[in-house]
Amino acid sequence: MMELFVDNHSMAVLTYALVSVLAFAVYLFLLDHPTSLGRTLSKTLAVATLAVMAWAVGGPLLLVVALALSALGDAFLAHEGDVAFLGGLGSFLVAHVLYAVLFIGSGDGFTGSTIPGVLAVAAFAVTIGFVMVRKAGPLALPVAAYVLAIASMGLGGVTLGGQVLAGVVLFMASDAILGSEKFLMAEDDQLRKVSAPAVWVLYYSGQLLITHGLLA
Repeated sequence: MMELFVDNHSMAVLTYALVSVLAFAVYLFLLDHPTSLGRTLSKTLAVATLAVMAWAVGGPLLLVVALALSALGDAFLAHEGDVAFLGGLGSFLVAHVLYAVLFIGSGDGFTGSTIPGVLAVAAFAVTIGFVMVRKAGPLALPVAAYVLAIASMGLGGVTLGGQVLAGVVLFMASDAILGSEKFLMAEDDQLRKVSAPAVWVLYYSGQLLITHGLLA
């Protein structure tokens, strides 16, 4: 009976994972298409399914909520405009803070071995903050708050290391590219043909590594 439960449990996890990866692939295909319901749903479902999976296997509540908020942020960012951008910014800001709390509470704390990682996160935050906030105009304050939230997540990831830290690095890289698209690139910049898929691939891979690292 126990073996049957384990088999069913494993099948459920595999199903969630396959749905998530399929949604990721569909949105990657639809990236350069106009905004549509299918495009929004595929983007949202990719990480929302990870949240459901984490809940189904009894993962940390903070992980489930952070993933759910990330999926909400994805739904906002599947659309254009400052309102959608601010909605996504707010959702991910709270998700980053929850990740930071979870990581720091689960990690070994800050030690001598974490100094290089702490310095790297600080350098990233100062550089991104200086560049983005100057270009953000009326969005300067929420962007500054978001950079602090990213930094807090990065510092938390340093205390855990392994897959979680690798996922955090990919997540932060996607945020940096997304910020560059929003504030530094012209609408017709040819780099967007590369940056848009890079943001999605780095972001999703980061969420996947964080989820797997915490659940494993």
